[in-house]
Amino acid sequence: MKPTYSFIVPVFNEEATLPELYRRLSAVMDCMDGPVEVVMVDDGSHDRSLALMRDLHDRDHRICYLSFTRNFGHQIAVTAGLNFVRGQAIVVLDADLQDPPELIPTLAEKWRRGYDVIYAQRVQRHREGWFKRLTAYVFYRLLRQLADVDIPLDTGDFCLMDRRVVDTLNAMPERNRYIRGLRSWLGFRQIAIPFERDSRFAGDVKYTFRKSLALAIDGLVSFSKVPLRISTYVGLLAAVMAIVMAILVVYWRFFSPVSPLTGYATIAVAIFFLGAVQLFSIGILGEYIGRIYEEVKNRPAYVLGEVNGFETANARPNVPMNSTREPFSETRRRNL
Repeated sequence: MKPTYSFIVPVFNEEATLPELYRRLSAVMDCMDGPVEVVMVDDGSHDRSLALMRDLHDRDHRICYLSFTRNFGHQIAVTAGLNFVRGQAIVVLDADLQDPPELIPTLAEKWRRGYDVIYAQRVQRHREGWFKRLTAYVFYRLLRQLADVDIPLDTGDFCLMDRRVVDTLNAMPERNRYIRGLRSWLGFRQIAIPFERDSRFAGDVKYTFRKSLALAIDGLVSFSKVPLRISTYVGLLAAVMAIVMAILVVYWRFFSPVSPLTGYATIAVAIFFLGAVQLFSIGILGEYIGRIYEEVKNRPAYVLGEVNGFETANARPNVPMNSTREPFSETRRRNL
């Protein structure tokens, strides 16, 4: 039977959390008002996550999984799950149990009322350091001010989306994907569900500061042209300052020849300032040009090494041209 609900779970080195995740997801699946499938996406894990996913599929055929040939990143793992799901309502949640599966029935109830996107909005973060909370608070508010679309505050990828929203997302060809931003850009009828974000159940934090910063830059660059304008404004400001300094230097030369501000120190400061402005502007341009470079290469967004659990579908998943997949083969799965 074709599933009504599909749960997408990106997985990266989560062997410590998968048993508890399955236990809690099973309880949620049993209380849903329609058939459910769970699509786990192994993002190149180095531990026993993939082996556990195979075992879960053997025990419960509602569990489907994809395995990347290497680590392609969280947003690409979510994208792969969106490409393969078959349900009419699609839920995205993390494997670390910071997104509580028990909230899914509440999301589904809003979907049955006619909402197309129901996103979970964090009102409290348990056991997260002050630096993490501060940077997250500043980033979401900065992004909302700079972005061309209204991206809700304090929201991650934990959400439920209607089938037509997912189909539209799958039709979008871009590779540097910021799912929560694309979700807002699409529009449709959306509503927030507040929740308290739990602490990680087990294991190490996968979104390090470096990865979080990269995701933040992706969000800013993907949905705002303001950084480009900032470089223009800073350049104009430097030009005005240069004109003012030129006028002052001429004035001091004729009317105050012993002024301490007319010397090598002033020239050095001006050179360093203008050099910093140029490097800053080049850096901003580089971020945008780098994304253009990634797009024009037209490489697949991800490469699959193993796929299992979709063989019984009436039709194979509609995977877009910007991905590479292996054929659905139980024999191949066992030989890996």
